[in-house]
Amino acid sequence: MFEKIFEDIKAYDRIIIHRHKNPDGDALGSQIGLKNLIKENFPEKEVYTVGDEAGRYAFMEESVMDEIPDEYYKGALAIVLDTSGPTLISDERYKLADKTARIDHHLFVEQICEDEVSDSSFESCCGEIAYLAKECGLRLNKLAATSIYTGMVTDSGRFRFDSTTARTFEMAAFLMEAGIDLTDIYANLYADDFDAVQTKAKFVLKIKRTEHGVGYIYNTKEEVAATGLSTFSVSRGMVGTMADIKGIDIWVNFTESDEGILCELRASRLNINPIACKYGGGGHAKASGACVPDKETAMAMLKDLDDMLA
Repeated sequence: MFEKIFEDIKAYDRIIIHRHKNPDGDALGSQIGLKNLIKENFPEKEVYTVGDEAGRYAFMEESVMDEIPDEYYKGALAIVLDTSGPTLISDERYKLADKTARIDHHLFVEQICEDEVSDSSFESCCGEIAYLAKECGLRLNKLAATSIYTGMVTDSGRFRFDSTTARTFEMAAFLMEAGIDLTDIYANLYADDFDAVQTKAKFVLKIKRTEHGVGYIYNTKEEVAATGLSTFSVSRGMVGTMADIKGIDIWVNFTESDEGILCELRASRLNINPIACKYGGGGHAKASGACVPDKETAMAMLKDLDDMLA
């Protein structure tokens, strides 16, 4: 499955790893995990990770990205992880590389790199990296295993989403053999301080429902500024406040930003990806996103989602 990409890794002495903007646990976990997987098995290689700041996941070891000059791409391999479209890639200099490769688990939209493995049957990109390690007989060190496991946990919703399969648990067991500390991982991922709990409560009180039961929150720029949180922390971080509510099978978080209105779409049983794609976004069947230009367009999206439940 990963034969071509593994041959690329072996062939290049300098490897630069990219992932999507505003990284989640899977993007960072796969990036940090692959870097340390390569360094563990090919210590003579130069391996760099690039992109924007880690944000919510800054607790992850080696989450601070490398700063490298453009000339480092000459004669290098660039690997893009956990990214379905070129506009989502953090640091577009991957195009300068001698060779490009991509590993992704989102629904396929278009080819980005020369060599690609795009398999949406995986619950996470980290699951793919774990599979690569096992398939290719690579040694795992603790940092690589911890990073990869963290991404698997976050993108599978703690192994609750229906993308979780027997293979997911097989890969998790494989990673655990490297001696990872589950208590430490979960404490960093899910322990909230008192202020954060109170902030989430404010968003819960903002939840509204459409005629047919789509849950939604609309956040203005002023409201985002008042929280003291980043736009991304409100957009991606608060969509989960609507999960697990009886009677709400589709939910969406709208957040005004300088780029437009960020739309985070989620569902418990229906495929909302076509709606995200209609508005220029993408992602997974039950977890997708898009950015629309104005509130009118956001409300049109909400109407489309509501029509799914009519």
